[in-house]
Amino acid sequence: MSLIVMPGPEQIARHFRRALLDCTRDEIPYTHWNLLEVLPEALCQGIISLPIAPLLIDDCRGVRDVDNSLRTFFTPRLQADFPACAALATALQRPEVAKLAGETCGFEADGSYLRVEYIQDIDGAWLEPHHDVPQKLFSMVIYLCTGPDAAEWGTDIYDADKRWFGRSSSAFNSAAIFIPGENTWHGFEKRKIRGIRRLMEINYVHPSWRDRDQLCFPDQPIRLR
Repeated sequence: MSLIVMPGPEQIARHFRRALLDCTRDEIPYTHWNLLEVLPEALCQGIISLPIAPLLIDDCRGVRDVDNSLRTFFTPRLQADFPACAALATALQRPEVAKLAGETCGFEADGSYLRVEYIQDIDGAWLEPHHDVPQKLFSMVIYLCTGPDAAEWGTDIYDADKRWFGRSSSAFNSAAIFIPGENTWHGFEKRKIRGIRRLMEINYVHPSWRDRDQLCFPDQPIRLR
């Protein structure tokens, strides 16, 4: 029996909207937003307590899609198995949440689809500098990192010439948002990971997104009107 009292979608939505309203915006090297206390603490604990083992991949080759079938997306099946996943997906699907995200960050949320991935990087994981595909209308990473080295596990940020610029904060329950574009270079320089680097990537994606099996609600676009 779980000792964590899981917040419901309405509480999660209210908490996340407050984090969005309080976010800070930075224009260098490209527009991005930083958030703190993104989700209710109990939900964060529920996510990192999921009985899901990290991927054991010999060589990730600096990308995430080595084997998409092994990745952890908040699909309808996963939501049915784990209430924490269902509560978060339902909260982010709510029109008032998607609407505020669109208004804050400048993208058209209406008609988009929700995509959430739970990521657990272990030692040897890295990501080459890249920018997200344009079918991702909104990209957010929520950091759920713990451990003695967790402060060093933020996303690496590069300028338009792919020169290393800095590193986002990886404070527990903080987040970074950007709107994908050709200059939004980011990655994860290879470095020692003692433990597990946990994070969630949350996207609102264009209706043309091909991998429907990655979506939270494959048959339910966001409807604001």
